[in-house]
Amino acid sequence: MSAQKNRWVSSLIFLLFCACSIPRSGSASLQQEPSPQHYFSGLEAGRASLAFFTPTVSPGAQPFLEQVESSAEALQDYGISVVKVNCPKEDVSRYCGKENALRKAFLFRGPRLIREFPTDALFDVNSIVANVLFALLFNEVKYVETLADFENIENVLKGKSNMVFAYVPATGTAEHRAVMEAAFVYGTIHQFVLTTEAALLKATSHDDPDVSSAWLLFCHCQRATDPGQPCRRTALAQPLTLLNIHRHLKLMGAPLVTEVAEDPEKISTVHLQLGLPLVFILSQKETYEADSRTAEFVAWQLLGKAGVALLSRDLVNLNVLHRSNVALKTPDEGMPIQYLVLEDTDEVITLVEDKNKVKQIQEDEQEEEEEDEDEKENNNQDIQDDQVVEAVSRDKKRELPLEEILVLTEENFHSSLSEAARTVVLFYASWEAVSLAVLHSYCEVAAQLKGTPGVLLSRVNCWDWPGLCSQENVTQFPTMRIYKEGQQSVTYGGMWGTEELSSFILLSQVSCPLKLATMDEAEGYLRGEFPSELSSHQHTSLLGVFSTATSEAREAFEEAGNILSGHVRMGMYFEDDALALSQKYSVSPPALLLARSGGRSVEGIALSKHSVQDMVQMIRYELLDIFPEITVSNLPQYLQLGKPFLILFSAGDISQVESKEMLKLAKGRPQQEFVACWLNLKKTPVGHGILRTYFSTTPSLPVLLWVNLHAGGQVFKFPSEQSITEVNILPWLEKLQAGLEIPSSTLSEEDWKPPLPAYDFLQMMEHSMPELSPQPGDTPAQHPPKIPGGDTAGGDTATREEPSQESTAEEVGSPGRGLRGTAPRLAARDKQGKRHSEL
Repeated sequence: MSAQKNRWVSSLIFLLFCACSIPRSGSASLQQEPSPQHYFSGLEAGRASLAFFTPTVSPGAQPFLEQVESSAEALQDYGISVVKVNCPKEDVSRYCGKENALRKAFLFRGPRLIREFPTDALFDVNSIVANVLFALLFNEVKYVETLADFENIENVLKGKSNMVFAYVPATGTAEHRAVMEAAFVYGTIHQFVLTTEAALLKATSHDDPDVSSAWLLFCHCQRATDPGQPCRRTALAQPLTLLNIHRHLKLMGAPLVTEVAEDPEKISTVHLQLGLPLVFILSQKETYEADSRTAEFVAWQLLGKAGVALLSRDLVNLNVLHRSNVALKTPDEGMPIQYLVLEDTDEVITLVEDKNKVKQIQEDEQEEEEEDEDEKENNNQDIQDDQVVEAVSRDKKRELPLEEILVLTEENFHSSLSEAARTVVLFYASWEAVSLAVLHSYCEVAAQLKGTPGVLLSRVNCWDWPGLCSQENVTQFPTMRIYKEGQQSVTYGGMWGTEELSSFILLSQVSCPLKLATMDEAEGYLRGEFPSELSSHQHTSLLGVFSTATSEAREAFEEAGNILSGHVRMGMYFEDDALALSQKYSVSPPALLLARSGGRSVEGIALSKHSVQDMVQMIRYELLDIFPEITVSNLPQYLQLGKPFLILFSAGDISQVESKEMLKLAKGRPQQEFVACWLNLKKTPVGHGILRTYFSTTPSLPVLLWVNLHAGGQVFKFPSEQSITEVNILPWLEKLQAGLEIPSSTLSEEDWKPPLPAYDFLQMMEHSMPELSPQPGDTPAQHPPKIPGGDTAGGDTATREEPSQESTAEEVGSPGRGLRGTAPRLAARDKQGKRHSEL
């Protein structure tokens, strides 16, 4: 059958289904009965009717009667009659009494009364239809108020049936009516659940939903096999109408992945018939299992937005590029199928969500083919193998908002340092890629901290002012320092992201350690009562407690605070009652008190080592999270521990059950043997590349892995059929240690090196400056040695001095790229042709 004919048939069925929502003039009308006795004698068993009783019709009741009469046509479609019963004047029975006449409407099934409705609850056609169907469908539609009630229904349905969960802000609305009408048709197929509780909607949603709008979630409980895991949920993205609900349920009932073995042009699915695209994952026999997993993963991500089909190249002769791995078929008539080359599943999802992505990908592929041809003609040394250089080069036309950052020169440097209590200075080089990348982050920090009292952000371009940078012992690009009046400057040594830089600057405003004078101040500090500069930072708080007899440990703690300033929130208490404070937490001075989670839990740790180095190392270790979320910025801290990783990869935030079980495992007996952690692929998309390195394609998520990067590089995958609980994981770990498990993959032992050798700038400089080559008769002893940072003669004397011990330590501890004398300046001049004076 052609796609056009399929669509026509589907549309016809769709219209027939929804005919009940279209008013039909004259098809039904309000029935009238002369008396209650006549009405009750004519009721048929099993047939529903909505009746109201009235002696006379007052002008105030006329609007209600008009709405009831209008609803008669809609209710007739569901086999429900609407009846007006006249009450004789002498009739003072239950239904004709003054308290009920035209004040209530009564719903009967046969002679049995189902429910009474106050007439003010039946204010329009939507409220009448919604409330009547809600009363009749009390078995098909469950009303819940709490999360526990919702989970109980969900657990009963697991492995048996699916659930349609609807939230409406109020009953009697058009959305409520749409849900009830859908339940009338689909109630025997799916379990419908309704709520008006906004808190319940928030508890069942990962995001923060708008509780002023109606929501509908399809819960895939029939596929759920693990009683400890909630059912997958797919939200209706369109407004909650009867047509959209029907469309959503049709899509949820379609196969998750359709396997096809014919020309994609001839394929038609329910998705195409309903106006959605169809994504083909191109597969072959050798990679069928991996492609099937990929197709299933993509299908879950695109559920309700597009269909997914697995197309075998071995069974269909496709006249397309062999490297093409995805095809897209749109519902538009006459549009050809697009065959594309995509890198990962995220690009497939973006392809559907962004309609302009197809054109962009095709343009990129064409540009890549042209670039490939050009690169073949060029020397390999012209390839950009540095990702930072590549990113900066790509954004070179982007203008940076530098207005909030003061430009410092040799003339105004020292005078500007006294203008604010703290002056932050970024030393950078405008020719150097990492410097320019950090400058982007620095601009964002300036925007965030605009108006912060006592903080001035500034910059020095060492390309323009090399003498000033040498005078300040800047030996690496970039370098950020905080200058405080009357104190030694503090050099930043962390990651260069916006959040990290901003946190460092704000934390540096407060003394480290912060000295607390009273017991109340110390306990308030542990509870999370901080100075305003620290209140916005969710760091773990650390308090050192010392008695008068522990002066050596106190001095080491103060020095450790100076080293960790800007990175750690530290307090110190050494009054006479320090012993009483520490004993509250079962330790004796000298001791550390760690307040996690805003002071809800305080842990006491005895200080057994009193050297500054040991104390700094201990503080850094104790501040690590018990069950951390791994990110690009914190990964080095955990790699330094040299332990295997037990890491849970998740497509988003992990569930409360998984978090609780993994936290129990991390706090248990074997926690010293490995790092228990998790990675959110939404926040840290580089995780997709990590999983592809392990398995060649992204497995179904969540997935728990044991990875030992420090010994053998073996990767073990926790069985996917088992739930992620401490009871299941511990025996699996014992099998790993006993050598009874087979690794899923083993990482290569090869070093990660750049694909091309680095430029030897000094050698290039010597060849380009023949006037500096030795003259005949000269001996090596007659020439002074070449010193990085200066010429062999003349120039600033500061550049010819050996760096001090302080600057050498700075160079080792601070991230960045080392300066190599004037060679980079010469190389940059050859490469760029002009100086970036605008920076």
